[in-house]
Amino acid sequence: MALFMYHIVCTLLKLRAVLRVKKTILCCNSCSYVSSPMVRVGTLPMRLLALEFGADIVYTEEIIDFRLLKCKRIENRILNSIDFIDEDQNVVFRTCAKEKPNLVLQLGTASAERALKAARMVENDVSGIDVNMGCPKEFSIKGGMGAALLSQPEKIKNILTTLTHGLSCPVTCKIRVLPELEKTLELVKIIETTGVAAIAVHGRIMGERPQHKNRNNTIKAISEALSIPVIANGGSGEIETYNDIKSFQKETGASSVMIARQAEWNCSVFCKTGKLPLDCVIEKYIRYAIEYDNNVWNTKYCIQQMLGSLQETERGKMLLSAQQMDIICELWNLTDLLNKKRKEMALKSEKLKRCEDSDIELQVSLKRRRITENDIHEVDVKFMRSDFGIDDLPKSVLWNWIKNQNLDKPTYQTDQYEKSFQSVITVNGRKYTNRCLEKNKKNAEQAAALAAIITLGLVKYPESKEKNGTIKDSARVPHEIESFSEQDVSHLENLNVCHNSNDILSVRWQMLSKYCK
Repeated sequence: MALFMYHIVCTLLKLRAVLRVKKTILCCNSCSYVSSPMVRVGTLPMRLLALEFGADIVYTEEIIDFRLLKCKRIENRILNSIDFIDEDQNVVFRTCAKEKPNLVLQLGTASAERALKAARMVENDVSGIDVNMGCPKEFSIKGGMGAALLSQPEKIKNILTTLTHGLSCPVTCKIRVLPELEKTLELVKIIETTGVAAIAVHGRIMGERPQHKNRNNTIKAISEALSIPVIANGGSGEIETYNDIKSFQKETGASSVMIARQAEWNCSVFCKTGKLPLDCVIEKYIRYAIEYDNNVWNTKYCIQQMLGSLQETERGKMLLSAQQMDIICELWNLTDLLNKKRKEMALKSEKLKRCEDSDIELQVSLKRRRITENDIHEVDVKFMRSDFGIDDLPKSVLWNWIKNQNLDKPTYQTDQYEKSFQSVITVNGRKYTNRCLEKNKKNAEQAAALAAIITLGLVKYPESKEKNGTIKDSARVPHEIESFSEQDVSHLENLNVCHNSNDILSVRWQMLSKYCK
C-alpha cells in the first residue's frame, strides 16, 4: 500500500511539473522571441509595445524582493491596471490583463524565503517568475543578488526549488556563463534539477561588457546538455533585424532568443516584416505611455534610449529639457490624445467615487458621516508640500492669524487608517478637516490647517485659476480637469480616496500657483 501511494504521489508531482511547464513559458520550446528584463526600460508601455511588434514573452525590469514586499496591490479601476504601490505612493510595478499571458516578472533576491513571499504577491498577475542570477551591477553584487549567486550553487538550488514548489506559475532564471565551460555545465545541470521551466543564458562572464564577444558556443553546449528550454541572450551586438535573431538562435542551438539592447533601441526588431521607422516606434510607445499614465521621467528616459545620437537634433534637445508629458506629446503631435485621456480619467474617477468598496474607503466614508454630524467643516483639498515655502505653510499662516486675533492655540486630533492619516483641527471652538487622507501625520495636520484657512477666508477656495491669477467661477472646472497632469490622477487613485472633480481641481490648482491671500 505504501509503495502504491508512493507511485501515486510521484505521478502527481510529475503531472504538476508537466502542467507548469506547459504554461506560457514553455512556448520557448517552439522558438519564442523574448524581450529581456531591462532596467528602467522594461515598464508596461515598452512591454506592450514589444508584444505588439511580435515578442512572444516580455520580462519586467528587475524588482528587488525587499521593495515588492513593501508594496500594496491595488486594482486601478481608472487605468484598468493592477498596481503595486509602495509606502511613498510610487508605482513599483504596473501590469494589465492584455500582457498577463506573456508576462514574466524578474525578481532580485538573495533569500529563498523572501523570494517566495514576494513572488506570491504577484503570481496571479503574471505568467511566470524569473530570478536574476546574472546582473553584474555593484548594487546587486553587494546585496548577494544577481551574478553574486553564480558562485553559490547551493543557494541557487534552494531559491529555485523553494519557488518551483511554492508557486502555481512557472519559474525561470537568468544567468551568465562562468569562465570555465565545465563549471558552467555543472551549474546549469543543478539548476535543471530544481524544476525550472526554462533557463536564460547571457553568453558573457561577470566582468565582461557588451563590447566583449558573446560566447555563443558556450550557450550551444548548454542547449545540448539540458532537456529544458534554453533562452539565448547577449547577441544584440550581432542582431539588427528579425532574420539576425533567427541566425543567432541557430548558432546557439537555443530554444528561444532574448533581446535586450536592440529591443531598447528599436522594439520593432521583433517584426517579421522588418523594422519600422524610429518615429513610428516612438509614437506608438508614447500612446501606450498615455494609455497607462506612465511616469513622465520614465517615458522620457525610454525615448532617449531610442533616439540615441538623435538627441542632438532640435527635437532631441527639446525632449531633454521636457519635464512634463504635455511637452513630450507636443513633440510627437499627440497632445489631443493626451487631453482626451486626461478627461476620460477625470470622468471615470468621478464616477468611481460613487461606488467605492475597499475597506479603507469604507472607513473614510464612515468618518465623513461622523464629521458631518459633529458639524466639522470639510474642504475637498489636498496638501502638497512641494508647493509651499517655510513661511507660507498652512499651519504658519493659520498661527499668524490666530496670534493677531488673540485666540487660543489650535489643537489637532489625528486618526490613522492603515498607513494613511486624517487630522481635525479646532480653532476658536470650531473644527476643520480636509476629506483626503495623507501619507503621514505632519501632512495631515497641514491639510487640516489648509482646510481651516480656506474656510476662514484667509485664502480663496481653489475652484479655478487662470495664469494671470484671476479666480474664475466653477463653470471653468471641466477645462481645468482636462489639463491636469497624469501624475495627479495616479496619485489620487493610489490613495483610493480623492476621486471627485473638486479633489482633482484642488491638486491642479496647487500645482499652478501659490495660495492667494
